[in-house]
Amino acid sequence: MSSAAPNIAIIGAGPAGLMAAEVLAEGGASVTVYDTMPSVARKFLMAGRGGLNLTHSEELAAFLSRYREAAPWLAPAIQAFSPQQLREWCEALGQPTFVGSSGRVFPVAMKASPLLRAWLRRLDAQGVRFELRHRWTGWDQQGHLIFATPNDPHTIAADATVLALGGASWPRLGSDGGWVPILAAKGIAIAPLRPANCGFTVAWSDIFRDRFEGQPLKGIALSFGEHSRRGEAVITRNGVEGGAVYALSAELREAIAVHGEATLHVALRPDVEAADLIKKLSAPRGKQSFSNVLRKSLQLSPVAIGLLQEAAKTQGPALSSLSPDRLAALINAVPIKLTGTVGLARAISSAGGIARDELDADYMLKRLPGVFAAGEMLDWEAPTGGYLLQASFATGVAAGKGALKWLKS
Repeated sequence: MSSAAPNIAIIGAGPAGLMAAEVLAEGGASVTVYDTMPSVARKFLMAGRGGLNLTHSEELAAFLSRYREAAPWLAPAIQAFSPQQLREWCEALGQPTFVGSSGRVFPVAMKASPLLRAWLRRLDAQGVRFELRHRWTGWDQQGHLIFATPNDPHTIAADATVLALGGASWPRLGSDGGWVPILAAKGIAIAPLRPANCGFTVAWSDIFRDRFEGQPLKGIALSFGEHSRRGEAVITRNGVEGGAVYALSAELREAIAVHGEATLHVALRPDVEAADLIKKLSAPRGKQSFSNVLRKSLQLSPVAIGLLQEAAKTQGPALSSLSPDRLAALINAVPIKLTGTVGLARAISSAGGIARDELDADYMLKRLPGVFAAGEMLDWEAPTGGYLLQASFATGVAAGKGALKWLKS
C-alpha cells in the first residue's frame, strides 16, 4: 500500500458494510460509508427488537450445513470469523453475550442499539466517516461512483469499493434491491431475489380467518416431504407464518415455484403416539360436545380444533363423523395447502443475489477489479437462528481483508 492512505467507499451501512469498514480502517485505509437511509443499520436494529440473535453455539460443521448448497463457498469466511470470534468481538465492545436454551447466542442487553452505539464509537475513533442520504446509482464513464443526494448528484473517486447493499426484504428499511439493474448492466450474473424465511398464503375460509387471525399454534411439528421442524406457527389473515414455517420456507418456496402450490402437514400433538390418540378418541363422550373432547382429552387449543375443522371441510365428512383412527391420523398430519409466498416486503431475508462464480476467493467481482461485495446481496440463504447475521459479519470481514490484499498488490 502506498504511503498515502487509499480512499475506500463502503456502500451500505448494515452489519456487512460496517464490518468491512472496521477491517479496512484497521488496515490503514481512509474509509467512508455511504447509505441511502438517514441513519445506519436500520434492519439490524429491527432484528434486535425481540432480542438480537447474533449467531449460534452449535458445532461448526453443523453450523455450516445450515447454509445448504452455499456452505462450501461460505465456509472459509465463517471459519476465519467464527461464531466464537463474533462473540469475542462483542465482548471487546463491552457487550457480553450468552447462549440461550435453544443454543442461540444473544447479547446480554438483548438489544441491538447498545452494541451498535459501541460499534459506531469504535468506527469513529478509527476515522471512519459516514455519508447518509446518499443513494448509489452506478458509475460514470471514468469509473467514479455516482450518488443521488437530497441536493445534487455527485461523483466519488475511490481506490476500492465494497458493496454491502443487502438483499430486498423489508425494503422500507433500505435494502430494496435497487443495485440489481446496476450490476446486471455490467454483465454480472444475479440470481433472482426471492423471499426467504417467509410466510405463505393460504385460502382460509372466512369463518376460520375471522376467528383465528393472529392466533399461535404452539408445540407443533411441521413437515414437508423429508423435511420437518418443531416449533410454533401463527395464523395470519391470508396464510401462515412463524419460526417453524420459516425453517421450511426454502423447500416450500421452490415447490410452489414448480407446482403452483405445496401441502404442508401439521402435527398438532407430535409427542403423542397414534395408539394413545385413538384410545382417547374412542372413550365414551358422555354429555361432552365433540369440541370439548378434543380440548380436554387431547389438550388441543381452539385454533388447533379450528384447523382440524378447516381441513375436514376439504376432505368431505364432518370432523365429528370421522372414525377414531382416521381422526388420530388427521390430528398429526393436518394438511394446509400453500398457494404462494407473502412477498419480499414481509420476508425476514431474501434468497438469490450475486452469483458465486462472479466473485473470486477474496470476494472481489471478477468483472470489476477493485469492487468487492458482501452480505445478503450475495447468492446464499440461511434459516433464522443467528446464521443470517453470522454470514453477513463474516463476509464483511472477508471483503474488507480482500480489499486490503488487492490494494497492497
